[in-house]
Amino acid sequence: MSMFGGFGRPQPSSAEKIAAAEAEMDLVTDMFNKLQQACMKKCIPKEYREGELNKGEGVCIDRCAAKFFDVQMKISELLQQEAQAKGAGGGGMGFGGM
Repeated sequence: MSMFGGFGRPQPSSAEKIAAAEAEMDLVTDMFNKLQQACMKKCIPKEYREGELNKGEGVCIDRCAAKFFDVQMKISELLQQEAQAKGAGGGGMGFGGM
């Protein structure tokens, strides 16, 4: 049993939960805006010829969004690994999950 089991950790208050939810909404909104800007710039011509997306534009948007989320997931995984390595490296006890 770990002595860092989190028994003394205080529960977040309602205000802290609301602030965390607002911060998460800001991050999601920012990611959506970046996705929209990147894929619009790449897939949609500056001058519109039709009111609807044509097949090529639709396919491009689909692929662009898939690649965007793929990259975001890989970055997230790398950042989590880095954070875990920093957390595990600080104790001087070496590696291992026991």
